[in-house]
Amino acid sequence: MDFTLSEEQLMIQQAARDFAQNELLPGVIERDEEQKFPKEQIKKLGELGFLGMMVDPKYGGSGLDTLSYAIAMEELSKIDASSSVVVSVNNSLVCWGLEMFASEEQKQKYLTKLASGEMIGAFCLSEPEAGSDATSQKTTAIDKGDHYLLNGTKNWITNGGTAGVYLVIAQTDVEKGHKGINALIVEKGTPGFEIGPKENKLGIRGSDTHSLMFNDVKVPKENRIGEDGFGFKFAMKTLSGGRIGIAAQALGIAAGAYELALKYSKERKSFGTEICNHQAIAFKLADMHTEIEAARLLVYKAALDKDNGRNYDLSSAMAKLYASKVAMDTTVEAVQIHGGNGFVKDYHVERLMRDAKITQIYEGTSEIQKIVISRSIIGK
Repeated sequence: MDFTLSEEQLMIQQAARDFAQNELLPGVIERDEEQKFPKEQIKKLGELGFLGMMVDPKYGGSGLDTLSYAIAMEELSKIDASSSVVVSVNNSLVCWGLEMFASEEQKQKYLTKLASGEMIGAFCLSEPEAGSDATSQKTTAIDKGDHYLLNGTKNWITNGGTAGVYLVIAQTDVEKGHKGINALIVEKGTPGFEIGPKENKLGIRGSDTHSLMFNDVKVPKENRIGEDGFGFKFAMKTLSGGRIGIAAQALGIAAGAYELALKYSKERKSFGTEICNHQAIAFKLADMHTEIEAARLLVYKAALDKDNGRNYDLSSAMAKLYASKVAMDTTVEAVQIHGGNGFVKDYHVERLMRDAKITQIYEGTSEIQKIVISRSIIGK
């Protein structure tokens, strides 16, 4: 086993780090407070190739491996998780799903624009009663011959107001259960498609999260992804890769908080010395560093499993479960190390703590990850 990053991966890491420091850090606190979508930053990320990192260059992508994507996600997430989640959704849930399973016509029409950053995408699975239980889709796509008639509501949709194209999971045949679910490509502005108000969230407040309403929306048959009834498999296969992106995001949030805490501990003095010299703080830093490194190895393992064509359902679930826990634990300790300063916005760690929580919830809660892991190891 060689844990050394390639020269190309190191260059990507540095490019993402520089972008985070120079483009994301300025104004990140204000964007969080004002719930402002990082429009200009996302546009620049698209121009630099970060929105289609794993897409074949013939479709406008960068043609990079999953590990490079995870490395970039970590660096961006150290500074601004509201921006990195856009990168994650566009890469993992939208571009990858289209490149793997869409028709050539769909790729030419949609994937090329998504990979280049000309527009961004949204993945629409969650509903009021179908979050963790993805089989319980209440949104319906009734077959009308040459088109589907789409009705229902989707909740907690990242990029909900800013996306140009939406991948919508809906039930076509209730009697077939999960085998009657389809995945449809819906364009923004389609008659009957309405976007609800932006959610007022605890964390990732710059991220654009909305409910979506579909009222007799006509979706052409050619906008179905894969064969009839492939929608549930499409969602599950796509989410497995998406978990690598969110695990990398959680890793970045943790690493960002740790770096701030380490720096602060070397500057802040109490009882005549820097607080890093007090064992109580030094041991916190030791635990944080160790847990982050363990999470990083899990994330890299999942990415390499995907790159090498191995089944990554288990490794991606473990990476997300553990990295999200480390993100939550590390950010809480980072606030503690900062003391009273950690409780105010100027020092960033309180924002990172709020951002960390969602990594235990979206793209499969920690409880769902434990179901995936336990079924895998038990053999069910």
